[in-house]
Amino acid sequence: MKVLIIHNDLRVYWKRRLIFLREFLSNKGVDLYAVELFGKGSPYDFDLFTKGEKWWDCLFPQNSVEELTKHQIKDKIFSKLDEIKPDIVIAGSIVFYAGALGLRWAKQNRKKFIMFDDAKATDVKRNWLVQTIKNTITRQIDALWIPSTDYQQGYAAILNTNKIHFFYGYDCIDNSQFKFKGNDRSFNNKTIVCVARLVPIKNLHNLLQAWKVVENVNQHHKLVIIGDGPLINELKELESSLHLKNVSFLGAMPNQKVLEHLHQSDALVLPSYAESWGLVVNEAMAAGLPVLLSNKVNAAGTLLKEGVNGYSFSPSSIDEIQEKLMRFVQLPEVEKKQMSNNSLKIISTMDFDNMGKKLTDALNLIGTRPYTRPGLLSGLLINLWYGRYNTKGWDKAEDLNDKRLFR
Repeated sequence: MKVLIIHNDLRVYWKRRLIFLREFLSNKGVDLYAVELFGKGSPYDFDLFTKGEKWWDCLFPQNSVEELTKHQIKDKIFSKLDEIKPDIVIAGSIVFYAGALGLRWAKQNRKKFIMFDDAKATDVKRNWLVQTIKNTITRQIDALWIPSTDYQQGYAAILNTNKIHFFYGYDCIDNSQFKFKGNDRSFNNKTIVCVARLVPIKNLHNLLQAWKVVENVNQHHKLVIIGDGPLINELKELESSLHLKNVSFLGAMPNQKVLEHLHQSDALVLPSYAESWGLVVNEAMAAGLPVLLSNKVNAAGTLLKEGVNGYSFSPSSIDEIQEKLMRFVQLPEVEKKQMSNNSLKIISTMDFDNMGKKLTDALNLIGTRPYTRPGLLSGLLINLWYGRYNTKGWDKAEDLNDKRLFR
């Protein structure tokens, strides 16, 4: 069996997943191929594509989507799929080029199609007509790969679960990479760490204002912020105006250095106004940290158990953020250690092995199902829709209800 994963870009977190899956599936008699579309224009284009594997390719390594026409994109995708001839195509949402055109190719060639998505169906607001068209096209997929069962309800309302196979667990990391290697882990570091891009949607203004209360009561606790972005000067000005003394902006840094800071901290805080998932939560928990999360971080619905391995809060309430920060820092160390153990236990259910097993089961299941031909209307819409790629609103807090946030 040949399986192809195609997406706008397959960098950062996808790299390790795909390398793992290539070997894991090979042992099951499955040949995995990976194709990414654009070398530029992604929020992750700092992670450059390097063609080091014969089974992995980038169709437009020197281009962003704005430099190409939809027909150029379609022709290159179809040419590559004709070359590989996969039995099953796996791609992101059909709102993207890879998903829309991957589905079109699969239907024209009587192949199976799996769509993956880490945005909850209820997170993305569209008008009635656009949503109806999207639903009509999406109903032609053979399987849906989502992060967890927490996502199922929204999709089950628009997709036939008897026809479309739902499976879970792709929003995972290599947990072993983040494991603390020492013998006795201290949770008396008096340090809370935040790893985030310095952009409006990460809500760092409210975090700093909430930290002011923490610092007034607990003068020896530190807030460490790792990441870079356009708000750095604005945030430092706010830090100064609030007279904060124990906040450190460390900027962007290599992954190994981030890991060192995770191991030297007592908890992770992520106050975002929205996160389609939030893989830094996986990283922190795999490093053994309790987590303090906005209730708009979708990973919280699956990975955070209130009072067990951390606390949640409303990102718009400074009082609630500081209350949960205070509640955690005032815990005795033995309770922080218990939260750490609970984080490790919970995150162990979302790892690469589990991802590989779930994907293998899905491939075997849909591989035995007959090809389903789209109806007249859905077939027409599939052939008319090319997809798109718009990331302009991803970082803006004011665009939280805009479909561009997750699309």
